[in-house]
Amino acid sequence: MTTNDNPLARSLMPVARLMALIAGYLVLGLSLLITLEVVLRTFFNFSLQGSDEYGGYALAILASFGFSYALLERAHTRVEIVVERVGTGMQAALNLFSCWCVALLAVFIAWRGNAALVESLEFGSLSGTPLMTPLWMPQLVWVVGLSFFAIVSSSIAVHATLLIVRNRRRLNRHYGIKTLEEIIEEERVELQGSPEAFR
Repeated sequence: MTTNDNPLARSLMPVARLMALIAGYLVLGLSLLITLEVVLRTFFNFSLQGSDEYGGYALAILASFGFSYALLERAHTRVEIVVERVGTGMQAALNLFSCWCVALLAVFIAWRGNAALVESLEFGSLSGTPLMTPLWMPQLVWVVGLSFFAIVSSSIAVHATLLIVRNRRRLNRHYGIKTLEEIIEEERVELQGSPEAFR
């Protein structure tokens, strides 16, 4: 995994991993809520009020919380067909370009998310459901995730800019597409750390 020799990823990963863990528990909670809703509707002709509303909030939050972890793990979808066929210098330029594109998009999304939060606080906006949830509550958690994503992606873009001058190979290793060897190595390490691998 590149976080081992990437000082930036190593310093940011603990927070990103914690947020990804929270997002995972949100998915689990949402799955249990949907299961309960289905059981209650099927067998008791009863519905939980607001499960769809809170499900929507949970999806928005888990997405914003997972973005940073996926970026640091280089797990976002990348198109390899061009990058694999060019030299180290062009690969570094393309990787730098992608880092800045992600950073600018993340900053824009965080900015607009914060604007939506401020507007909800200013007008005391409520959800258009019987629960009348104050919208600033889920939006605040959502904006925290988006803001951290903006910080992580901007830090990566700056680091990549420094690396294109100092060491293009490190830029490609830290922020480029994962090679097949890296993926195999990660799987091997995970299997060695898993108790099931020794049974």
